[in-house]
Amino acid sequence: MTGIPDSSPASSAPPSSAPRAATEPLREDIRLLGGILGEIVREQSGDEIFALVERARVESFRVRRSEIDRAELAEMFEQIDTADAIPVIRAFSHFALLANVAEDIHRERRRAIHVRAGEPPQDSSLAATYAKLDAATLDPATASAALVGALVAPVITAHPTETRRRTIFETQNRIMELMRMREWVAGDVDEAAAIGLQLRRQILTLWQTALIRLSRLRIQDEIEVGLRYYDASLFEVVPQINADLRDGLRARWPGSTLLAEPILRPGSWIGGDRDGNPFVTAEVVGRATHRAAETALEHHLEELEVLERELSMSARLVTVTAELDRLADESGDESAFRADEPYRRAVRGLRARLTVTADRILGHPAVHRVRAASTDLPGYDSPAELLADLDVIDTSLRSHGDDTVADDRLAQLRNSVEVFGFHLCGLDMRQNSEVHESVVAELLAWSGVHPDYRSLSEDERIALLSRELATRRPLSGPHAEFSELTTKELGILRAAAEAVERIGPEAIPNYIISMCDSVSDMLEAAILLAEVGLFDPDGDDGPWCPVGIVPLFETIEDLRHGAATLTRTLEVPIYRALVANRGDSQEVMLGYSDSNKDGGYLAANWALYRAELELVQAARKTGIRLRLFHGRGGTVGRGGGPSYDAILAQPPGAVQGSLRITEQGEVIAAKYAEPRLARRNLEALVAATLESTLLDVEGLGDDAAPAYEILDELAELARVAYADLVHDTPGFVEYFKASTPVAEIGALNIGSRPASRKPTASISDLRAIPWVLSWSQSRVMLPGWYGTGTAFEQWVGGDEQRLKTLTDLYERWPFFRTVLSNMAQVMAKSDMGLAARYAELVPDVALRDEVFGKIAAEHARTIAMYTSITGHDNLLWDNPALDRSVHNRFPYLEPLNHLQVELLRRYRAGDDSDGVRRGIQLTMNGLATALRNSG
Repeated sequence: MTGIPDSSPASSAPPSSAPRAATEPLREDIRLLGGILGEIVREQSGDEIFALVERARVESFRVRRSEIDRAELAEMFEQIDTADAIPVIRAFSHFALLANVAEDIHRERRRAIHVRAGEPPQDSSLAATYAKLDAATLDPATASAALVGALVAPVITAHPTETRRRTIFETQNRIMELMRMREWVAGDVDEAAAIGLQLRRQILTLWQTALIRLSRLRIQDEIEVGLRYYDASLFEVVPQINADLRDGLRARWPGSTLLAEPILRPGSWIGGDRDGNPFVTAEVVGRATHRAAETALEHHLEELEVLERELSMSARLVTVTAELDRLADESGDESAFRADEPYRRAVRGLRARLTVTADRILGHPAVHRVRAASTDLPGYDSPAELLADLDVIDTSLRSHGDDTVADDRLAQLRNSVEVFGFHLCGLDMRQNSEVHESVVAELLAWSGVHPDYRSLSEDERIALLSRELATRRPLSGPHAEFSELTTKELGILRAAAEAVERIGPEAIPNYIISMCDSVSDMLEAAILLAEVGLFDPDGDDGPWCPVGIVPLFETIEDLRHGAATLTRTLEVPIYRALVANRGDSQEVMLGYSDSNKDGGYLAANWALYRAELELVQAARKTGIRLRLFHGRGGTVGRGGGPSYDAILAQPPGAVQGSLRITEQGEVIAAKYAEPRLARRNLEALVAATLESTLLDVEGLGDDAAPAYEILDELAELARVAYADLVHDTPGFVEYFKASTPVAEIGALNIGSRPASRKPTASISDLRAIPWVLSWSQSRVMLPGWYGTGTAFEQWVGGDEQRLKTLTDLYERWPFFRTVLSNMAQVMAKSDMGLAARYAELVPDVALRDEVFGKIAAEHARTIAMYTSITGHDNLLWDNPALDRSVHNRFPYLEPLNHLQVELLRRYRAGDDSDGVRRGIQLTMNGLATALRNSG
């Protein structure tokens, strides 16, 4: 592969709008990496494979330039031997991975150029947010009140498209670092040559390393995948941002106690989310919480070990505080070599105490443990105790002028202990409300409380559950025998309770109820928490539970009634008392994925916005502080898109200094694979949270009500158009299964969980991830746009004034602008020509023509309406980075799609060979890597 050619004739696709001079370094990097890859392909796989790869590359560019028809390229692969197809797929997949590196480096390069030129800081950076806050001249008291309990929590979740092995992950990071070094030594020929040789070694290693696993990913594997981002970036970046933000805000409002606790606190779902996942067990919950604690404790112990070596100050040269002397004396360290080194002795004592703590929590010796020299030191009961000792060291260092030393590793460690504690990250528990109902019904029947709970009306259920929550009486006994489901659920909950007891309440902060649509759904979760001792009706100040009960409103209908469900739940006295004892704070989760699958892109986005408005109003009426948890996926069809823009597009009052947001799939690697990427993306989350909380970002003013009415009408029109295809077209499910790789996602060891919640053929039971991933792989991207074009066209109805109204909303309203911008981004990644190739997999010609005809017509209609409303015919006019990416890399995706179609055809015709199966997996992996947010 020789990379991107220097020039090409006019393309049928819109060329990148970025100036050529600005993008030339990117093109050079892609040429360099692609060239090295091409040489390695030739050496390792032979001239014939290299020629096949090069021919596919050249012909793909000819397709883009409309010099040949797509069918000619497809013919290349119709008779290809499967053994030859594998290295071709691997070559283009590796190129996609290397292109990601080049693009990330180029973004860093452009950002540095802007900074050197003295240009204003870019939006989504904390520097830009500080400038906006300064211009707003906010009152300190107002800012402090708005940020009480502030929290920004990116929550890492498992995902089938993030299948890269740790080796691939680390090799990619080494290549990125080498590309940075190449920039620094650009004028040194010898250094550049040495780096070039190292790049070749790394890319050769990449080529000779299997991209995907032979066996299905287990939850245990996914737990490890999630944890690797802490060493990769989060341990470094999260404490830094928390410290920088606290310093920055307090400098603007001196004397305030802003952000007494860290605002940025990551979370996880991996190992606690059992909704439709039969592989989550009590043992898995135990492992997830254990490995998280182990990761945090080992990190702290390792940092203390290094700190002990660094703090070599002699008592003969500095005078330490009495408190520091006390720590040194209590350490029991009687080594003659450290007799005059009080800091080393003190840190040795901290290490000894934390070793005891780690032994207690983990149940086995820590890798970085240390033995107390001559005393049996007690462990730390809480991170606060460790932090207090670190503060003693900090105060002493500053007392003799060592501020610069205190501000280095020690400060980073103090901030790390503050945010990661002994738990690392909170593990959310999640289960479907139907499962809760079944388990509670069985418990109530066994205990003699009620023989048939399911037969009760909603009011009767609420009354019964309220009575049970008011007593500590258990509903089961040590010799009780239950169904397999109930036994498993109780075991999982007991494992969660044990984690809270062993590690602390931070280990399991939330219990999320999927498909929650009633008060009884909320109370059933409380009953189950009470059964394992986590809910106590008679705490010191009344009902208490360290675990927050969180309703998840997912479908369009549930979103419409979400505020009413919450209000009715808060009318239950014992639940309202519980919320009061939790600081009058209630979290609500919003499901972007299922609402989209249910009603389509525009209807789902507007249902979410409306739900947030109503939830904010309900929170004000009931006197609670609302925190929203956004269940966004990587793709626009699952709520994805730029996080900064998405947060600013939230309705007034919806953020209030706090939000949680899921991070999924290959998007996690794209954001958190290494410190610079992580810093930029985490800053964007925090910056948007601050702006949405402290500034007026909606921009509608008195025009809000009319705008909301327009969106009500548009959303309904879009929902009807979407339902006409997805829910009302006979044979649509058959078309979907035949024209996408959805069946293969479930069959080919991709991800740890089943593709559907239930063993049915229903779209409603299909998980949102395979639904979106399948449409992404086939390049239709249907969940990110379908129905929107019809809605706009019907609402405008040829009326120029109505069109101007939509244009005005686009220019003034962040929500509407973001909806259209995200839609345009996903449509730019769609390709109806390739989608037609997948449609050929549908054996029923009449069904194929009907469904694909609707899809293609709506696609054209939606692009036309986007152009009319925005005035731009380039879908990516407002995202030059993605514009460059689409222009540069998408021809390299073409062979992957054609090969996937060919291998799917063979697999479905009965060729179940390892080569065909692996080839399909590799194409999925390569396309997911190239698209970067595909599921």
